[in-house]
Amino acid sequence: MKKNMGAADRTIRTILAIVMAVLVFAGLVKGTLAYILAILAVVFIATSLFGFCPLYVPLGISTICRKETESQK
Repeated sequence: MKKNMGAADRTIRTILAIVMAVLVFAGLVKGTLAYILAILAVVFIATSLFGFCPLYVPLGISTICRKETESQK
């Protein structure tokens, strides 16, 4: 798995996951929407930790800027 997520992308996903988790655990969102948000939060955290988004591969997207790529080599 080659990383395809930049630092900004990973940060935004982590913040969104935290917000979704708070909404679910605080009981502000209930029912089916709560399950969907919980699943999305887990996916966002996992992709942020690995720096890899499987959906980006078929779409040919990479949010890594050139400076990050050069420093990883």
